[in-house]
Amino acid sequence: MSELSALWRHPEYRRGAREMVGIALGIAAWGLVTGVAMVKSGMGLWLALMMSLTVFAGTAQLASVPLIAAGAPIWVVWATALCLNLRFVVFSAQWRPYFAHLPLAQRARLSYFTADLNYVLFMRRFPEGKPAPEQLPYFWGGVTVNAGAWHVASITGILLGNHVPTEWGLGFAGTMALLGMTYSLLADRATWLPAVLAGSAAVATYALPLKLNMLVAIAAAVAMGMVIDHSRPLRQRLMA
Repeated sequence: MSELSALWRHPEYRRGAREMVGIALGIAAWGLVTGVAMVKSGMGLWLALMMSLTVFAGTAQLASVPLIAAGAPIWVVWATALCLNLRFVVFSAQWRPYFAHLPLAQRARLSYFTADLNYVLFMRRFPEGKPAPEQLPYFWGGVTVNAGAWHVASITGILLGNHVPTEWGLGFAGTMALLGMTYSLLADRATWLPAVLAGSAAVATYALPLKLNMLVAIAAAVAMGMVIDHSRPLRQRLMA
C-alpha cells in the first residue's frame, strides 16, 4: 500500500495524468460509441461488459462487432482484430529498453494498460531509451486517466445503449474522435504516407464483403512502413 501511495504522490505520476487529461475527452467519446455499438449489434449485456474489460482495444472492438453480428467466420474476426492490434507489438518493442528489467508479472500488468496515445506521450517525455526511476510513475499517471476515461465511457455506453436513439449519430462522433487521435500520431511524412495509402486502399476495396477492405488497408500500410523502415534514403527524404 505504501508503494501505491508513493506512486500516486510522485510528481511524474501527476505529470503523466495531467498530459493525458487533454486527450481523455476523445478517448471517452470513442469508448461511449464502442459501448453503444456493441449493444446495438445485439450483443448481450454481460458479454459486452466482458469484451470491453478484457479486450480493451477500441479499434479491434469496433471492427469485430459488425463482423460478429453479420455471422462472419471466426477466422475473419480473429484476423481483423490481430491485424488492427499489430501496432502494439511495435509499441512493446519500443518500451522494452525502459521496462525490460522489471519482473514478468509487472510487465504483464503494464502490457494490459498500454495504449496508442500513452505511447506517444511517453516517448515524447523520455526519448533516450534508457530506464529511469521516474518513468514508471509517469506511465501509470497517463494510463490511469486513459483507462479510466475509456472504461467509464464504454460501460456507460453499454448500459445505456438501448436507450440511445440512432438519430443521435454517435457513430459519426466516434469516427471524428478516432480521426482526431489518429492525426495526433502523424508526426512527419514517414507516418503520413502509410496513413494516406491505408485510407486510399480502404476506399478502393470498399466493396469487399465482411469489411475485408480493412485488412487490405492494414496490409498496404504495413508494407509501406516496412519499405520506409528498410530504405534509409527514402526514410531520410521523408523525414527531412
